[in-house]
Amino acid sequence: MTTVDPKIDNSWKKVLEAEFTKEYFSSLKQFLIEEKEYHTVFPKNKNIFNAYNSTRFDDLKVVILGQDPYHGENQAHGLAFSVQEGIKYPPSLVNIFKELKDDLGCEVPKSGELSKWANEGVFLLNTVLTVRAHNAASHKSRGWEYFTDATIKAINDNKQNVVFILWGRPAQMKEKLIDAKKHLILKAPHPSPLSSYRGFFGSKPFSKTNEYLKLHNKAEIDWCLNS
Repeated sequence: MTTVDPKIDNSWKKVLEAEFTKEYFSSLKQFLIEEKEYHTVFPKNKNIFNAYNSTRFDDLKVVILGQDPYHGENQAHGLAFSVQEGIKYPPSLVNIFKELKDDLGCEVPKSGELSKWANEGVFLLNTVLTVRAHNAASHKSRGWEYFTDATIKAINDNKQNVVFILWGRPAQMKEKLIDAKKHLILKAPHPSPLSSYRGFFGSKPFSKTNEYLKLHNKAEIDWCLNS
C-alpha cells in the first residue's frame, strides 16, 4: 500500500494518468513514505486527492489556486482554503468570507468547509498537496508542483472559458500555463492578513466570475454557503 494512492475520478484519470508513471511521481511517493515514518502529514491519505474527487474534470468551471495545505490539526482535507467541519476559520478564510459578503452580500457561513463550492464546479487546488504538521511549505519542491502544473495545463488545453482565480504571487506564477484568450484570469493579492488590504479586499472575484460564466452561457456559482 503506497502512501500516495492515486485513486482519482475517472474524468481526471483520462487527462492525468501518464503523470502517475513518471519518475518524479515515484520519487514523491517514496519521500512521503519516509516522511510518514517520522512525522505527521496532512491531509490524511484518503483526502490527498479530494479536490479531484470533489470536482469532476467535465464539470469544472472555476479554479481557485492555493499554495499548500493548512498544517494545523484537523484543518486540511484536500480542498484549498477549506477547513473541516467545526474547525475555527484560519485568517485567510476569514478574509475570503469578508470579501464574499462585501461582493455578493453572502452572510458569513456557519462552517469553513467549502465542499458546496467544489460540487458546483469550483476546483479548489493547492499547488502542493501535502504538508508536514505544523511546518508550512515543508513539502514544497518535492514533486507535487509537477503534478499540479500538469493539472493546470490539462484544464487549459482541454477546456474553454474557465475562470482561474490566482491569489498571491505563488499562484500568479502559474499564469504562464494559462491561455488568457481562452480563459479568464482574475489576480489579486493573497487573502492573508499580511496582504489582504493591498488589493484583495474590493477585488470582487465572486461577482466577476459569475458575470463571465453568464456571458459564456454557463450556470453561475451559488457562492453563498448558507443557502
